[in-house]
Amino acid sequence: MADEIETQVADHVCSITLNRPAKRNALTTGMIADLRAAVERAGADPAVRVIVVAGAGAAFCAGLDLGELAAQRAGGAVETHTLEHTLDVLERCPRPTIAAVQGDAIAGGCELALHCDLRVAADTARFAMPLARIGLAVPVPLTWKLVETIGVPATKELLFTGEPVGADAALALGLVNRVVAAADLETAVATLARQIAHNAPLAVRAMKAFVQRAADERRQWQRNDLEALAGRVRASSDLREGLTAQRERRAPFFKGE
Repeated sequence: MADEIETQVADHVCSITLNRPAKRNALTTGMIADLRAAVERAGADPAVRVIVVAGAGAAFCAGLDLGELAAQRAGGAVETHTLEHTLDVLERCPRPTIAAVQGDAIAGGCELALHCDLRVAADTARFAMPLARIGLAVPVPLTWKLVETIGVPATKELLFTGEPVGADAALALGLVNRVVAAADLETAVATLARQIAHNAPLAVRAMKAFVQRAADERRQWQRNDLEALAGRVRASSDLREGLTAQRERRAPFFKGE
């Protein structure tokens, strides 16, 4: 069985690929742990100057595995802290990171791309945060990441509607840095990665740290009440109904409880 997180290092660039294409690279608990370990290894490897995160197959990442979410909710409440920690590790990795988004980046997959420093999207890429459609709320720090990237009004529309955003619209919002033809994505990402890798690595790492310090201010905001609200959502009957409806391929009936 092939690894569901594959890594390869060449010319100072570490490629980390989600390799579960039959499930649209939906993230299982094991994949999240392996992804974190891969990022940590690459971040500590002196031979690595740039990290590229990609997905095998047609989709970049469909978010968290719905089967695991349903099992967690049946056991009490959905757990997202492992994903939040892994995304924080990715964001704080000392090496510059690039997301190569060739297709759908949904929910946790959208956040995975957002937590990379740069995002290059194929013109076939789509981004969506449809968690309200299953009765789940985006975790507090991940919501703030969206606000930081695309602003308050765009974040509200993305979260409230759950509608996908195409590549060109994502570029206009600042959700991605560049859009290229799907056939050119691999070459465009490799060229960008080499350009960064051939710059002075100490200077690049220093400047990433400077930018990160500015972004860290939001993490000092008081949020205990918001985390309590998030906990209520993760244990709600609406979430159970949303996951069941998703599995049964029908419209959910939400009661707000």
